[in-house]
Parts: sequence; structure tokens; C-alpha cells
Amino acid sequence: MVFEEEKESKVELIDKIVDIRRVAKVVKGGKRFKFSALAVVGDGNGMVGYGLGKAHEVPDAIRKAVEKARKNMVKVPLKGTTIPHEMMAHFGAAKVFLKPASKGTGIKAGGAVRAIMEAAGIQDILTKCIGSRNPHNVVKAIINAFSKMKSAREVAKQRSKELADLRG
Repeated sequence: MVFEEEKESKVELIDKIVDIRRVAKVVKGGKRFKFSALAVVGDGNGMVGYGLGKAHEVPDAIRKAVEKARKNMVKVPLKGTTIPHEMMAHFGAAKVFLKPASKGTGIKAGGAVRAIMEAAGIQDILTKCIGSRNPHNVVKAIINAFSKMKSAREVAKQRSKELADLRG
């Protein structure tokens, strides 16, 4: 049991800070400032999660965000260095379109989307944000897309067919 815990701790996770915001509360004596941080954590091999941390200081907010992200990880089905199929997902007013790309294309994305793709280990993908570009909603939309995505094996199993029968 001890050896299993050591193996888990050796897994190197990639954490990226997507957004840091300063929030002010107006009180009688002036303003009280707090910080919120949005972090994305992934293992670079198909697991990714996000977390939101709030605190009086920036480092504490980042630490809390990373801890929450590690607890909320989802599995991303991969097909080589890209995703298995196109996907459109939304959260709030943010819509995100994800499209698989051929090897060598790279990550065609910006901001919050790029951070998630790098953390998940996706190297070739085309993306487009439609509507709101709010990083919080974009991150949640992408996580929704990843949780709804299915690999070819899962589809074959669902249809009670062999993997080879799907292709032809």
C-alpha cells in the first residue's frame, strides 16, 4: 500500500494558471481586496481538471486552485496526439468548438483553451471560441466537452460491434 502511494506522488502534473482576478469589497473604511485564481492541472496523458481558489493573497489563491483542480480531474479520450472527433460544447454564453487535426498541426487555440490542451497532452487540435470568451466559462465548456467525448472503443461497445466493424 505504501508503494502505491509513492508511485502516485511521482506522477508529474502540469499546472497552469489561466486567470487571476482582484476582487474588491467596499466597506466603511475603504476597500478590502481578495484574489481569485483559476488553475488547470493535467498529467499530459489524457487527464485534466480545473479549480477555482480564493484568498487574501495571490499565492494562497493559486495553491487552493491547484488543489481543487487535482481533485476534479476527468479523462480525455485521445486518438494519438489529438481528440477522436469534433465536439461543440457550451457553458453559459461561452461556446467552444473542438476539431481534431492531423499530426504536426499544433495547438491552434488561445488563452484558456491552450492551457487546457497543453495540460491534457493534446498536441494537434483546432479550436474556436464563439460568444463569450470569459476564461471561467470557456474552461467549464471544454471540461464538459471532454466528459461527453467518446473513444472508438466505447462507441463500438455501446453498439455491440467490433472495433473493425465501425470503420468500414
